[in-house]
Amino acid sequence: MPADPLRARLDEQLHELRVHAEVALADTDPEGVHQLRVAVRRARAVLKTSGGFDGLRAELRWFFGRLGPLRDLDVLLMRFRGDTSGFSASELAAFERLLGGLTADRDKALARVTKTLRGKRYARLLDELAVVTPAGDGETGLDLVAEIAKPHDRLRAEVARTGRDPADEELHDLRILGKKLRYVAEMATSGQARALVKATKRFQDMLGEFQDACVAEGRVRALVPADLDEAFVAGRLVQRERVKQQAMRATWYDSWLEVDRRARALRQ
Repeated sequence: MPADPLRARLDEQLHELRVHAEVALADTDPEGVHQLRVAVRRARAVLKTSGGFDGLRAELRWFFGRLGPLRDLDVLLMRFRGDTSGFSASELAAFERLLGGLTADRDKALARVTKTLRGKRYARLLDELAVVTPAGDGETGLDLVAEIAKPHDRLRAEVARTGRDPADEELHDLRILGKKLRYVAEMATSGQARALVKATKRFQDMLGEFQDACVAEGRVRALVPADLDEAFVAGRLVQRERVKQQAMRATWYDSWLEVDRRARALRQ
């Protein structure tokens, strides 16, 4: 265990930011932007656990927001293009025409991310992350179990409030709370903590699939088909997203129960 595990954790995320920025700039793999966002979340979790650093956390939120539109469009386009089974040649052509606007939006979002990654504000953010000293190293005995209790209690309270059939927006909020629990749990090293991380990742992925299906349906509905083939393809896409939403709604609560069980075991 490093003498300062929080500083070591922050160094890992700083490395991830630098590596995946190059991937994002090259635009060779959508995972570059995704992993940048993951590194930001983990860095924010370190700083929040440490306490303070409001200015630096605000800069991380700014950077995270700059990446969001490109990541959202990448997810949509990959999702749609990965689900064209059963389309005829004419329907595939209509499908590409239908997504033309999203592709153009993605080009604009990429240009904004490129400008951000090459800008002075992002460079200053990296410099600040490199020198900041989080409190709560091995000598101060940071109680990560106590830190895990905070997001767990909040998530548990929200699940109790919303019940088994929350509104779409509430499921999205539960996913965000699950992410916060996961990123704190990742800083612990016990076997119980690793089990909790796995459970929260499954929970988050399940609700993420639900959210992506909702967003995808909304974006398809907002498109304006130019001909009958495009309208037919849009209808099929909407129906497929509805099926995915229903599947996630049927199983999310069982995933939550596993998260709760793992978190309770860790806190005992």
